[in-house]
Amino acid sequence: MKKIINWIFSAILLCSTMVFTSCDPNDDIMPIENLSEKIIGKWMVAARDGNPAPTNRKKVYTFVSATKAYVSASISDNPVAGNWQKQMEADVVINGNKITLTSHPDEHTTGVEEFIVTDIDDTDFTTNQKVNVTVDGRVVFSEGFALRFEKVTVDYRKAILGTWEGRCTSEGSVFDDGQEHRWQYNADGTYAYYAKDGDNWVLYGNDTLNEYFVDGNLLCTRWIEDGVESREWWEISIEDGNKMYWTALRRNEDGTTFTATFEMTLVSNMP
Repeated sequence: MKKIINWIFSAILLCSTMVFTSCDPNDDIMPIENLSEKIIGKWMVAARDGNPAPTNRKKVYTFVSATKAYVSASISDNPVAGNWQKQMEADVVINGNKITLTSHPDEHTTGVEEFIVTDIDDTDFTTNQKVNVTVDGRVVFSEGFALRFEKVTVDYRKAILGTWEGRCTSEGSVFDDGQEHRWQYNADGTYAYYAKDGDNWVLYGNDTLNEYFVDGNLLCTRWIEDGVESREWWEISIEDGNKMYWTALRRNEDGTTFTATFEMTLVSNMP
């Protein structure tokens, strides 16, 4: 018993802030100079716990200053309130290597994200992240990841406006129906989807909600059909103003992944 007590006492001393050795694994991280300057810009999640992040799990963080950021995400399988986030405002505090974002999706909910930045340069940064969400002071969600972000240098919010026509270019994927499709993206954040019926384009479905947002190169859409909400996620690029390409990394139920792609052409600008 005496040996056990001595061992416990030694462990407590080992983790004490009164000695030079720490039990915090983040203490091994090298300090980053001028983090408040290096973090400015738009960043999108690229990898999570060492694996490429599926497109439906990606988020975009836009740091406009050392005290303010905006977050965009559409994560339907996450219990975090406000998971349809179109540039949601967040307060930022930077202390050493730690960045803390605090947001309020609604009057009852507070989200706190802590990033311990392990490395950062002009193109990407790596971090250990902790997320904590409370509703009326009660914790409803808590999780942590190792993340890698890539810097986003484009923003297609205006370039996507108009009507686009195209088809799936990833043969054999669940999106490959062999048909032409049309999407009309409006400036108010709504869109319309058309399907071909013979030689005519017909507005598809009896949807009561058609919303989208673009942040950087992340395109997120959601719609309600017959009372059921569905969502889509794509990473897009627009070339020469009239060619748009979609790509998305998807995960099957068995854990395997596949990449879906679309290619489309602008057929009319917004009036």
